Amino acid sequence: YVARLQGVRSAMPMFKALALCPDAVVLRPDMEKYSAVSRLVRDRFEALTPMVEPLSLDEAFLDLNGTERLHGAPPARQLADLCLSIENEIGITVSVGLSYNKFLAKLASEIDKPRGFAVIGRAEAQAFLADRPVGDIWGVGAKLQARLRADGITRIGQLAGRDEARMVKRYGSIAQRLVRFARGQDDRNVQPDRERKSISAETTFDTDIAAFEVLDARLWRLSERVAEACRRKQVSGRTIVLKLKTADFQNLTRSHTLPAATGLAHAIHEAGRAMLTPLCDGRSYRLIGIGVSEFADPVHADPDDLVDDGAGRRARAERAVDALRSKFGKSAVELGLTRSGDIRRQRDR
Repeated sequence: YVARLQGVRSAMPMFKALALCPDAVVLRPDMEKYSAVSRLVRDRFEALTPMVEPLSLDEAFLDLNGTERLHGAPPARQLADLCLSIENEIGITVSVGLSYNKFLAKLASEIDKPRGFAVIGRAEAQAFLADRPVGDIWGVGAKLQARLRADGITRIGQLAGRDEARMVKRYGSIAQRLVRFARGQDDRNVQPDRERKSISAETTFDTDIAAFEVLDARLWRLSERVAEACRRKQVSGRTIVLKLKTADFQNLTRSHTLPAATGLAHAIHEAGRAMLTPLCDGRSYRLIGIGVSEFADPVHADPDDLVDDGAGRRARAERAVDALRSKFGKSAVELGLTRSGDIRRQRDR
């Protein structure tokens, strides 16, 4: 939060963050640790209510309807106790937004970070929203803000009195949500069993990269991360999606659907590599990502390939590596790529 005072923001490339804040101390991320702590926090959520909808490692919606009778305290008190228990027993702080719908609860959670606690009641909702910028509405990015600004709309309160049908005609289907949110209305329910539709991993580079070999090496590491997540969640996917962002911030996506679902790094990488090759045409990229979607039963994933007799061997090798890492740690075996893109064992302790 101190760095943010100098313009640093979430998802900013590290070279830009350091240009703005050259005295910053940069810590290498530890996703394994973050996941473990996230699980501990979620356990406490689920002790309050089974109606928990995770949004990410560090964010979730909780539906506390009916919990006052169960826990003998109103929702605000339950959440205050939850915050203190997480802080004292896990060692991190949290910010809470409490309201009667998702949109307002999310907005309230952003008001007083870090270690914030804000409540928006039904009676004061529209007055609270009236003078807030339209950018506070989820889904209203820079382009939509510019369109609204051109029509003289900069504050949420200016949307509340608009005719919904006319707004939809002007701005499309998102306008319905804009008007309703501006009126404090949001009928979305907390969905604890919301089905995940994709698994992906991406990385933003410190400096833009054009060389295929460097991009391909990064793609392999990301493919390993996606495959690891697939195994952990026991899913496999048929569609592989490649994501790139150019030096001038243009987003490029390519997808390829496989004959059968996969959850293996080499298969994910192979599909991604084929899509990456024609895009390495001299352009520089600042971000690369890979993901799988169109999930299928992993029992039927990665069948033997009658054409590629090495496919089964690579699959067995990858599963063996996974077993070794589970037993001895992630650094026990590391895999790299040869010039041809084949997987090779890099280190075996």
